[in-house]
Amino acid sequence: MNADPRVMEYESSTLSADQSDLLAEAIQLGLEERDYGFWAVQICDDAQGNEGSFVGFVGLSVPIWDAAFTPCMEIGWRLSRPHWGFGYATEAATQILEYAFKVLRLSEVLSSTPLSNSRSLAVMQRLGMTREEREDFNHPNLDSSDSLCRHALFRMSDQLWANRYKEVQN
Repeated sequence: MNADPRVMEYESSTLSADQSDLLAEAIQLGLEERDYGFWAVQICDDAQGNEGSFVGFVGLSVPIWDAAFTPCMEIGWRLSRPHWGFGYATEAATQILEYAFKVLRLSEVLSSTPLSNSRSLAVMQRLGMTREEREDFNHPNLDSSDSLCRHALFRMSDQLWANRYKEVQN
């Protein structure tokens, strides 16, 4: 997944197998140290009893770069290409937001992506996250001439989530 140029199109580069293994180890260690992080997403066992397949990861992180809205908690995802377009990112991110607000008791979760990343923008919209274009920003780790520099910023407050959850229940 991390070596696929299409999956990593909006990241700084693809990852080698060794780099991907190190990332997985870091994610696992993070989950052992904190009550949040990135969790593996897999398709549940099917009716024929086949074991679930790995889809990608979805979770929460604290950005380590400075911006007007940091420090904050950010939700993010990465799915392997064969699993795009089936709603897995939205379904998993919905569960992560539920965890963020009900278990971690966060007041807000943010998400950002390059303006050109239409797939992630669509997930943020399907989640009901809100965007004020005036909050879009240049990512501080990217050169201003980089096509990925300009990012959209989306927000989900605990109150917005609670109201959205009530609508879904009714």
